[in-house]
Amino acid sequence: MTLVLPGSAQLVAGRRDVGRLALRVAAVVVGLGLAGSLLFWMWPGLALRFGTSPLWLNLLRFVLMLLAVGWAALFVDAWRLGQPLSLVRRQRLTVVGVNGFLVLGVAGVLLFSAHLVTVHRDFMLTFADGPAKDASHGRYNVLLLGGDSGDDRWGLRTDSMTVASIDADTGRTVLIGLPRNLANFKFRDGSVMAEQFPDGFDCDGCYLNGVSTWAQDNTELFGKSKNPGVEATIEAIEGITDLDIQYWAMVDLQGFEDMVDAVGGVELNVRDRIPVGGLGSDVTGYIEPGQRKLNGHDALWFARAREGSDDYSRMARQKCVMSAMAAQISPATMLKHYKEITKATTGLVETNLPRSQFATFVELALKAKDQKISTVSLVPPAINTADPDLAKIRRMVQAGIDKAEGKKPDGGAPKAKQAGQEPTETQRGGSLRDNDNGYAANQADDLTAAC
Repeated sequence: MTLVLPGSAQLVAGRRDVGRLALRVAAVVVGLGLAGSLLFWMWPGLALRFGTSPLWLNLLRFVLMLLAVGWAALFVDAWRLGQPLSLVRRQRLTVVGVNGFLVLGVAGVLLFSAHLVTVHRDFMLTFADGPAKDASHGRYNVLLLGGDSGDDRWGLRTDSMTVASIDADTGRTVLIGLPRNLANFKFRDGSVMAEQFPDGFDCDGCYLNGVSTWAQDNTELFGKSKNPGVEATIEAIEGITDLDIQYWAMVDLQGFEDMVDAVGGVELNVRDRIPVGGLGSDVTGYIEPGQRKLNGHDALWFARAREGSDDYSRMARQKCVMSAMAAQISPATMLKHYKEITKATTGLVETNLPRSQFATFVELALKAKDQKISTVSLVPPAINTADPDLAKIRRMVQAGIDKAEGKKPDGGAPKAKQAGQEPTETQRGGSLRDNDNGYAANQADDLTAAC
């Protein structure tokens, strides 16, 4: 009786005050659950906002723990009211066993649910607590950074830089790839870095991936900024692309590997042998060509391998990994592996995206799943990375965004032949070939097809 209708056993046995209280609590919980389910079904965004609020999550956690204790107490009280000492030994042992199983089962489920809520709350605390920023010209521009691995290198070197330009209404996304070896570029007007380098980042050996290191060596210039390296990198990318960057996210390479493992791997079309290792160490093996499901370790090397290759091929492969993960990680997969995913990302992903915007971006991500992803990469032969034409870069970026939005191109985009939109089969997806004809995934209207 206590399992089906908490409090009913107490009513039958004469403890009417306890029974009525338990029944009222049960009715309130069921009523709130049904009402909440109806509201969340009618307005899914409301569920997302509820699930991203630490205040509501803490309240839900406390309620689950309280229900676990209260329900277990009702089972014990019902067992006591059943006068177990009046039973023969075998019956008494059976009742104790059944009651113990019910107590542990019900309380265990509720306490485990409270634990999952705690895990989710801790994950949400990864996000910033600042104000939300408005979209610029109808788009959110999010800088995605890949930090080099190693405890002494976290955040020091940003070897992967991609701006995800996302339509604020439809979620249609354009990935803008910036090579780490871009040099002689100017920073956003009026920025800290522009004051230090008014003629551009033209010092000896200064490349785009070195901006973060320079800023972290000169933190006094950035006041109370918690992330001067990221701030300086944003000033550089805004100056290069003429885009307003609203948010950024940095993932450590170890975090990426753990993330892929958490979702059970990612399926990729490997078009050439990809070396595992290199980059100053020995090559320990190869990822062979074919349609393969890669674990975190191999997916990471697929994305970062440069042995026998070049930076531009690597950029193309990184975009193929982004496309595959966006297509393959469904809401069902997220729920199934939620605990592993949050464990993999907590502490290894840093972002300034506020919690108040988390639900908005989840909704945009769900919309984007059924749409094409476009790419624009500032790489040779279209762009000379040693002496970039910033005006041409800005035309390329705007043309890519306009095309994704269905606007008529203004002629500023590079031609398909130059940009590598008509590569041979072995050049698709960032192969180990030269970059004279470009790599398909670096300049594509449909990234999935290019990969």
